[in-house]
Amino acid sequence: QSQFVESGGGLVQPGGSLRLSCVFSGLVFDVYAIGWFRQAPGKEREGLLCINIRGGTTTNADSVKGRFTMSRDNAKKTVYLQMNSLKPEDTGVYYCAARRGPCAQIAPAQFGSWGQGTQVTVSA
Repeated sequence: QSQFVESGGGLVQPGGSLRLSCVFSGLVFDVYAIGWFRQAPGKEREGLLCINIRGGTTTNADSVKGRFTMSRDNAKKTVYLQMNSLKPEDTGVYYCAARRGPCAQIAPAQFGSWGQGTQVTVSA
């Protein structure tokens, strides 16, 4: 079964930056829109950003606008999440997942091929 493997998480101080990577194990990658999601402690998983097959990005999460960006490298079957100006409320497990079709509302239920996630902790 195709899925993602996320990496790059860790402990970072407030105001710092991290770059997460997500590698897809399936044979075909460039037909999928890819989303980044976050699950904070005690909260539901939320969609943060999504990139479509043409490289256009969408974000529905006001909390990360202007701070987080994502990109994709189809040759490497990899998507990246660049996180700047990190805040303690950015703490959580970060996941990526895929769907055929547009990014739409970046709702977790519309995406599949979930990885195990990577932990990001923002703390002084």
